[in-house]
Amino acid sequence: MTTLTEQPDVDRGAGRKPRPTWARSDRMAIYLLLLPSLLPIVLLSVFPLLRGMYLGFTDARAGRNVDISFTGLANYRELLSDELFWNSFKIGLLWAVGVTVLQFVLALGLALLLNQQLRFRGVARVLAVVPWAMPPVVVGILWKLVYHPDAGLLNEFFYRIGADGLRTNWLGDFSTALPAVIIVGVWAGMPQTTVVLLAGLQGVPRELHEAAAVDGASAWHRFRRVTLPSLMPVIVAITSLDFIWNFNSFGLVYVLTAGGPGGKTMLPMLFAYEEAFRYGNYGYAAALGNVMVVIIVALLAVYLRRRLKEAN
Repeated sequence: MTTLTEQPDVDRGAGRKPRPTWARSDRMAIYLLLLPSLLPIVLLSVFPLLRGMYLGFTDARAGRNVDISFTGLANYRELLSDELFWNSFKIGLLWAVGVTVLQFVLALGLALLLNQQLRFRGVARVLAVVPWAMPPVVVGILWKLVYHPDAGLLNEFFYRIGADGLRTNWLGDFSTALPAVIIVGVWAGMPQTTVVLLAGLQGVPRELHEAAAVDGASAWHRFRRVTLPSLMPVIVAITSLDFIWNFNSFGLVYVLTAGGPGGKTMLPMLFAYEEAFRYGNYGYAAALGNVMVVIIVALLAVYLRRRLKEAN
């Protein structure tokens, strides 16, 4: 006769890690620990951002005890017909695109050079990032001295080589002001792009280049077929960030030209600054900022979508 033995109950949760149970006091302790880091972010970033967005829908002006009224879309209707703003926006796009493209091309070449087994490569890498360590105001002052029409290094160089016809007021001439400022922007911002691209190059497997070289691929084909595809995620990220940073530039251009001559270097941020702190139109300036944020986000969305499609 067969006897049935009673099977012990199987614990279905055996082997699983128990879920942590947080007591109310533990949660409060976590929140208190996060508070010192969250409070400055809320007070110095989130609240001013929300306040600025709200002011864009008001008639806020400079002055004490000035009543602020909600005006809805009045500032935005005025903005649509403001030729000065749209002209500054075009100049801002020329500046941002020009600086970003030149930064990328020159930084990529410099990164490729610094990635080679060169003598004194460490010293060269340190010298390449020196402009990055300088504040924009200092960079602006230095280059303003270089471009000085009478005692500037550039005009002095042309005088020394006998090319007096090339001497001009670089920052005061309508035709040369914006290109001169773009050159300064490229010089000041290229180091950070170089560092990022150099880090990306060091992440490209050397075996891929060796295999391509064994197959007979030239240096150009190895760069085009191996290096660029491997760098594409880095390129998309750094060019997007560079475009945002360059479009929102203020200090460098303000020190160099303050938007002149005749508004030829009046970037959108300079235009908004003038409206807010020179004319006291806080509400209108906030509306300008809101519109610029929306436009930049839309342009970046289109750019990133195209680049990511190409990468895939």
